[in-house]
Amino acid sequence: MEPKGDADVVFDTVAELFALLSTPIRLKIISSLCRGEKNVSQLLAEIDTTQPNMSQHLSTLYRAGVLGRRRDSTQIYYRLESERVAMLCRAVCTQVAMEMDQGTQIEPADRLLPLGVR
Repeated sequence: MEPKGDADVVFDTVAELFALLSTPIRLKIISSLCRGEKNVSQLLAEIDTTQPNMSQHLSTLYRAGVLGRRRDSTQIYYRLESERVAMLCRAVCTQVAMEMDQGTQIEPADRLLPLGVR
């Protein structure tokens, strides 16, 4: 097996990052934590999901190094550790929101097509 080239390593890394961010709830968690550190109860007040589901996604993001955490008595507070992830999410979500604000209705089958092709 040949060693991977620089481009292959980049694509592999980006694919892993996109896989990590492929769940809407994880994007919501990251968006919420961009505004500051929060505990699970605070996140649940903002994001409609169950506590076990929230904990599973927080754990996944923590293990990936996207989130940090600290314990304060009985509470665990989460914070964003990866500025790269925050910038990526902000850029993509902002672009999609701008397209939607312009009245561009994007059908699910067309979401990955270039704008001129729609």
